[in-house]
Amino acid sequence: MMRRRTTLLTGCTALALTFGATACGSSDPVSAGGGDKALGGQTVTVAGVWSGSEQKNFQKVLDAFAEKTGAKTQFVSTGDNVSTVVGSKIEGGNAPDVVMVPQVGVLQQFAQNGWLKQLSGTTEKAVDANFAPVWKTYGSVDGTLYGLYFKAAHKSTVWYSPDAFTQAGVEPPATYDDLLKAGHTVSDSGLAAFSVAGQDGWTLTDWFENIYLSQAGPEKYDALATHELKWTDPSVVEALTTLGKLFKDKQLLAGGQNGALNTDFPGSVEKVFGPKPEAGMVYEGDFVAGVAKDQFGRSIGKDANFFPFPAVGAGEAPVVSGGDAAVVLKDGKNTKAGMALLEYLATPEAAAVWAGAGGFLSPNTKLDLASYGDDVTRATAKSLIDAGDSVRFDMSDQAPAAFGGTKGAGEWKLLQDFLRDPSDPKATAAALEAAAAKAYKG
Repeated sequence: MMRRRTTLLTGCTALALTFGATACGSSDPVSAGGGDKALGGQTVTVAGVWSGSEQKNFQKVLDAFAEKTGAKTQFVSTGDNVSTVVGSKIEGGNAPDVVMVPQVGVLQQFAQNGWLKQLSGTTEKAVDANFAPVWKTYGSVDGTLYGLYFKAAHKSTVWYSPDAFTQAGVEPPATYDDLLKAGHTVSDSGLAAFSVAGQDGWTLTDWFENIYLSQAGPEKYDALATHELKWTDPSVVEALTTLGKLFKDKQLLAGGQNGALNTDFPGSVEKVFGPKPEAGMVYEGDFVAGVAKDQFGRSIGKDANFFPFPAVGAGEAPVVSGGDAAVVLKDGKNTKAGMALLEYLATPEAAAVWAGAGGFLSPNTKLDLASYGDDVTRATAKSLIDAGDSVRFDMSDQAPAAFGGTKGAGEWKLLQDFLRDPSDPKATAAALEAAAAKAYKG
């Protein structure tokens, strides 16, 4: 599913999005190398984390590429351990042509391993013309462009059932304290407040990152993201303490801590928007809408809506994002067709295919907001762009995969342990620092 992951904008540099660049012209980058159907008889293998509705909707994009070029496509779902799965496929002589990489740290790792091909001049020109500069920064390693960010995620959205809020008599809250108060009111009305996907450790990192960015501020967030600041810093302990207030409150969690630890991301959405609701809210990125709509038939804006993740303490409301970057592997069997796919993914035409299906945001500035299927998604996309240089890329996605992107290890596991027993934030911070120190040295 979507880990997460899905940038944005930067960990270390203050960025201002500019949208004055002109489009690439009228030529079709995909067909420029030989005309439509030029790839007939060729197969492009694409690996990525997506499953369920996300995989189905991305397949629509691949089908549009196939229709345009004559190429066949095959998608392979890797699960969350992209780095491990792709590495084993390369070693086994069965490398995919294209990988949708959900983490900056993994993209950097792939490049440093010598696995990636530099993107074509056509793709780079499209990135320069159609994307804010930050996307090129996050897709590049040592000044060479390896990754094209096709899918973005707004990860500071709390999704709720309007019916549950109406029944409880609550309004979307603007502060974290009010969020917990509203949660108790929802709980008193008969539903648990939150469905938490504790079985997927990446969702817990997103909870922490939103609290930390708001409570500690962007400078410390940037320093922690690069491990210039240790995880034993008091600001980390404070954020864990804040998060622990939610985790230890059995009235707020659907199924309590054990229930949360046995709930994966799609299951967490089902507990709010499925046929038998168990909770009023689920925190995660904009991609919640795609699951609610595609799997449970919810009308976005009517049966499912969101409010921004609220400000914590005296801090500003956070805007955390993520992104999936398409890369071409050197060891793929059809790198030419893989490169053509990336040229297509760089176009607003490709982004519009998934935008219309839902559960998707594009960082392509030339994509017409009217391409999105509902007003809520349009508002989410606009919010992401309007955040400008206040947006921060998902912290765990910036970390080495061993710490920030591996199931059953590092930050994912340690935050699951914290969900199970949130009684000692200092001990959790110390364990996080030990794991981070080892991963960043490696």
